[in-house]
Amino acid sequence: MKHSHVLLLLFVQVIVLLPLLCLSDDFVNSRATYYGSPDCKANPRGHCGYGEFGRDINNGEVSGVSWRLWNNGTGCGACYQVRCKIPPHCSEEGVYVVATDSGEGDGTDFILSPKAYGRMARPGTENQLYSFGVVNVEYQRIPCRYAGYNLVYKIHEKSYNPHYLAILVLYVGGVNDILAVEVWQEDCKEWRRMRRVFGAVHDLQNPPRGTLTLRFLVYGSAGINWIQSPNAIPADWTAGATYDSNILLT
Repeated sequence: MKHSHVLLLLFVQVIVLLPLLCLSDDFVNSRATYYGSPDCKANPRGHCGYGEFGRDINNGEVSGVSWRLWNNGTGCGACYQVRCKIPPHCSEEGVYVVATDSGEGDGTDFILSPKAYGRMARPGTENQLYSFGVVNVEYQRIPCRYAGYNLVYKIHEKSYNPHYLAILVLYVGGVNDILAVEVWQEDCKEWRRMRRVFGAVHDLQNPPRGTLTLRFLVYGSAGINWIQSPNAIPADWTAGATYDSNILLT
């Protein structure tokens, strides 16, 4: 098991080399567009697996990001400041968005929700900005801040105690990516790796019985580290329940 952990760390160090470029304080030049939405809300069927939660997170100011930024799902939940570069129409602040989906086209790194796209505009110039369809932007990765939350996960609706456990990572504070999740198997005295199903969803067939202790492989400003949650999942866990890990990420 220790050998497999070493291999995993070597693997993820290779995986994160490219996203490292997005952790700097410098803005990166790119392009952005927006997608159609009948109710102006976000898409609940994004590749991160957020479902209905993804429609309202960050007040619906969200984005699908390029495959490079999505990074096989580790980029789900990342926060960005995106500002367009048409001085008469674009505000200096731009928009703060959360990555909830993946997708790209016409050289874009961001496919914004209509609400997020409009927020890049100066007041009164939203319609002019929408008319461009695709605009040049600059962006930077910024810390995610959720009032009262830091690393929070939900028992996925398809989970079934005690035969199948899936978790959906909802909030990740700071500038951090969750690379892997493991569950402690008490009788074997070892950690069992959960499978990344897609996006921010991780699952495990036949999870250990009783209370469940999770640990997360976190990549951020402090490097790559396993961090164990001090809050255990109770033995009578049910689908749909949400848990605060009590892990503090900065």
